[in-house]
Amino acid sequence: MNQWTLQRFRYLLKNSISSRDLLLGKSLQSHYIKSTIPPSTYIANHFITLYAKCAQLPLARNAFDQIPHPNVFSFNAIISAYAKQSQMHVAHQLFDQIPHPDTVSWNTLISGYAGLAQTAQVVNLFAEMRSTGVDADGFTLSGVVAASGGDVGLIEQVHAVAVYAGFGGCVSVGNALITYYGKCGCLEEAKKVYDEMGEVKDEVSWNSMIVAYGQHKEGVKALGLFQEMARRGVVVDMFTTASVLTAFTCLEDLCGGVQFHAQLIKTGFHQNSHVASGLIDMYSKCGGGGVLDFKRVFEEIEEPDLVLWNTMISGYSQSEEFSEEALLCFRRIQRVGYNPDDCTFVCVISSCSNLSSPSQGKQIHTLAIKSNIPTNRVSVENALIAMYSKCGNLRDARRVFEKMSEHNTVSFNSLIAGYAQHGHGLESLAVFRRMLESDNAPTSITFISVLSACAHTGKVDEGWKYFNMMKESFGIEPVTEHYSCMIDLLGRSGKLDEAERLIETMPFDPGSISWAALLGACRTHGNIELGAKAAKKFMELEPYNAAPYVMLGNIYASAGMWEEFATVRKLMRDRGVRKKPGCSWIEINKRTHVFVAEDCSHPRIGEIREFLEEMYRKMRKLGYVPDVSWALVKDGGAVEGEREIMLGHHSEKLAIAFGLLSTKEGEPILVVKNLRVCGDCHTAIKFISAITGREITVRDAHRFHCFKEGRCSCGDYW
Repeated sequence: MNQWTLQRFRYLLKNSISSRDLLLGKSLQSHYIKSTIPPSTYIANHFITLYAKCAQLPLARNAFDQIPHPNVFSFNAIISAYAKQSQMHVAHQLFDQIPHPDTVSWNTLISGYAGLAQTAQVVNLFAEMRSTGVDADGFTLSGVVAASGGDVGLIEQVHAVAVYAGFGGCVSVGNALITYYGKCGCLEEAKKVYDEMGEVKDEVSWNSMIVAYGQHKEGVKALGLFQEMARRGVVVDMFTTASVLTAFTCLEDLCGGVQFHAQLIKTGFHQNSHVASGLIDMYSKCGGGGVLDFKRVFEEIEEPDLVLWNTMISGYSQSEEFSEEALLCFRRIQRVGYNPDDCTFVCVISSCSNLSSPSQGKQIHTLAIKSNIPTNRVSVENALIAMYSKCGNLRDARRVFEKMSEHNTVSFNSLIAGYAQHGHGLESLAVFRRMLESDNAPTSITFISVLSACAHTGKVDEGWKYFNMMKESFGIEPVTEHYSCMIDLLGRSGKLDEAERLIETMPFDPGSISWAALLGACRTHGNIELGAKAAKKFMELEPYNAAPYVMLGNIYASAGMWEEFATVRKLMRDRGVRKKPGCSWIEINKRTHVFVAEDCSHPRIGEIREFLEEMYRKMRKLGYVPDVSWALVKDGGAVEGEREIMLGHHSEKLAIAFGLLSTKEGEPILVVKNLRVCGDCHTAIKFISAITGREITVRDAHRFHCFKEGRCSCGDYW
């Protein structure tokens, strides 16, 4: 082969690498083997690089093994190939065979372990690299920062090394520090690094800072930075626009987001899959009928990738109303040939939770096991714990928890919340104590569930203990939700004066959730004066929310104060406030049946009502007396018998009757209601469970009630 032919061969080989043309590469290698070109480590290294970039690991290894005397570049290329396939044990073995590894060798190994979030391995390699005298560069330091795993102390150490070694102005190091300081919530540190980069900054630097602000709900600062970026003429790419959309989302600024969407259409960015994901996320989280909008965004993408499909499923799963659509999306993903990843499963499992569909949930669980998800399996298992809990199946939720190879904070939080919602306060607190003994520190969310467990079991002293523990032991400042749990706990225990004092001494203005907790307690204990005060405060904060009107109306109706009851109803009408209609649903043979009060639409409604009438006869013999105060009709507007009939046709009773008629003897049933279960229904379902010998679980808007043998898991403390 003459010199001209050899040059042409090398040109084609380099071209095949840059274009990832595997067919051309194989043809060139075949020609190379048959030719008279003397064996060349240089050429072999290029073949290794080509096959590594094309994810053809066996071919890359074969090319490497044929080199008589591989040089450092040869080792680096094959190590990189194994690292990209996450086969770090082989990559490390090859690394150990290099007589004198250079900086690229160390960086390749560090980068591979960093990609797998193996922080300890990265730290050890970095220390070993420095001890051998090999100089670290910007890529080394960026890799170590990327492997920090949220360890702020490690990031600060690498930051100090970078400044000492003269890499403080290195763009890749600065960008990594901004990104990971941002992920850890250290926004001041991230901004300091950003400012110190001066005019060295590239578009990645701007994007990283905007993302950091957006992730931590500093949307105003993110948008301000974007405006400055645009003024300076910095190139805006898909990552910038996606970051800006995150800022609009965290601000819940649908109007601003729509205007920005219009600009994206003009520039053509809206057809980018990455940007489309941001648009779908914004429309799904900012309300305002966004489902139609994000469906339109999705349909404009010719070839949606898995990330976009996942965002679509996540968008649907934000609302119980569209959770069925999320499941349809999941099935479409499989039909078009994508393999669901951990994010897909987390989103679709969340939809099963919204639907309270145990059959769908079990199917998805089976698929997740068969799919053998390679990464972040713990997030899928956490979603399964939450799903089984919301479907009333604590046994399977606990089974998933115990079978996990590792637990994180979310795992404990999910199980603690599950037990708390079901009224199993002792079990909830036992899991919390187990969490304290583990390496997983409780979070603000943990304490909401713990305090809720105390509230539902009347443990006032323990509640105060855990409330004080938050700040004293873990430095967590209580927020509105924690105070509301304590108000709920005190109110349920009849300590209404103490609950009112806590509201008055809160370090910030109590939100509607706090007044709602007090109002609910006043309804339970019949405190009319304080209930009226709490309702008024609630109405001032949320004048178009039906809850305070309905709850105050209940208080007046229970006390027979029909004029006051009528005044509240008139106020609702005058303000145009509508009470959400109560509905209940039950899944039978993988089909969901929905019922509303006074329902006449179900094909078996006659049979259902006959069943309930027979049940009422049996219940009365056992001492059941209808509590007509829950039939909210002005006294005199309906006779006693009519009010009893109204109670008998509440949606939860209809759903339970249908469930008992449609399932086998002894089979437990689960009913879901969109509102709080009424007091008369709660009493009636206890009688029904005793008469039928069935376990009946009702999931209402606040918690689970598991009725068995005439008793409820809440202990009538709800």
